[in-house]
Amino acid sequence: MKQSEVKGLSVAELQEELGKARRSYSDLKMAHTISPLENPIQLRGLRRTVARIATELTKREQ
Repeated sequence: MKQSEVKGLSVAELQEELGKARRSYSDLKMAHTISPLENPIQLRGLRRTVARIATELTKREQ
């Protein structure tokens, strides 16, 4: 998810997306621990998506 997409979402949508992204990241990380992923760069992308959404939520709280 790009920063421009994140800015267009409401706070409720951001919280929902954050939950989905965190769940997806933890599932992918567990799968990678068990057997290596074909594309481990997916982990980096999801981690950054979680960070983007969390940062936007923090900005809006202020």
